[in-house]
Amino acid sequence: MANDPKTDTGSNTVKDPDDWTTGEEPMTGAQASYLKTLCEETGEAFDDSMTKADASKKIDELQAQSKRLKDG
Repeated sequence: MANDPKTDTGSNTVKDPDDWTTGEEPMTGAQASYLKTLCEETGEAFDDSMTKADASKKIDELQAQSKRLKDG
């Protein structure tokens, strides 16, 4: 049976943002939009000068906070 690329992501598809070759570039528009939403939900200040890597880490952090706020 062949692997389904939609469901079998494999461990090599998840990289630490610190290891990204483009991690020091400015965050993408999609990251900025999502991060701004998460900042509003959690009461955090939005920093539009973040790099891709830093934005990714902040998104992960705020997603966890946002879930706790909704569940608790």
